[in-house]
Amino acid sequence: MSREPADLGAIRPRTMDFRFDEIPRHWLAGLAVPTAMANALNLVFPMGERFFVRSVRHYFEQIEEPTLRAQVKGFFGQEGRHAHEHERFFAVMEAQGIEIQGFLRLYERIAYKGLERLFGAKMGLSVTVALEHYTALMAENALNDGLIGQAHPSLRALLAWHAAEEIEHKAVAFDVLKAVDPRYSVRAAGMVMATITLLGFWALGTAMLLRQEPDLSLREGLRQFVAMQRRYPVARRVFGRGIREYLRPSFHPWQNNNLAMARDYLASVGQAVA
Repeated sequence: MSREPADLGAIRPRTMDFRFDEIPRHWLAGLAVPTAMANALNLVFPMGERFFVRSVRHYFEQIEEPTLRAQVKGFFGQEGRHAHEHERFFAVMEAQGIEIQGFLRLYERIAYKGLERLFGAKMGLSVTVALEHYTALMAENALNDGLIGQAHPSLRALLAWHAAEEIEHKAVAFDVLKAVDPRYSVRAAGMVMATITLLGFWALGTAMLLRQEPDLSLREGLRQFVAMQRRYPVARRVFGRGIREYLRPSFHPWQNNNLAMARDYLASVGQAVA
């Protein structure tokens, strides 16, 4: 049984109108390293979101509880639109002279033509659950710590919308896995795989993007990275906290009820829940 907040209501996809006009190359804090790290996540999101949908859809017919079935349909719609909007930004990156297709081909070949097929549907769902926990923590930090306030307004709007909806549907994949296979070992194995692959592809994508910054010295790059981690410690706030929470046997995503944060943002842009 799900433990969602009483005021969760329907999970619904929203149609937004993001305009990616006149985006500077270094759109996050005016710096190369934070922008490259954000762009690397942007590159992995679209295929990742579609993987989440495939992983949950595989078990849809096994879900009997009507509320969860409705939430899954909303999850499909939200994730599909997230993938579409982030993929639109690919054209902006390429117009800035950034080569991304080689990374995307490698990412697809390893993650989805390789690992997804090798490990099968159950591991795919378990990995999805763990990654949804990580993205929910990233979303909370994005709305709470001010980093996206340093982004170009168009990207700030995209990231805040994505963050709010990630919080809304953060327990859906978890509840599906619990319904089809509640074993702790399955959930824990997914966390191991999710952590390795997310960190690996994020680091690879960031390195690929930074190699295309000829004016960035190694010393300056390290300075920017250290300064960002001191002010916005992603490793501690997302990965350290995420693993610690997730590996509790009694864990459920809504034990951290941050729905009000998401709903406040959505209301501020005219997207309050009806």
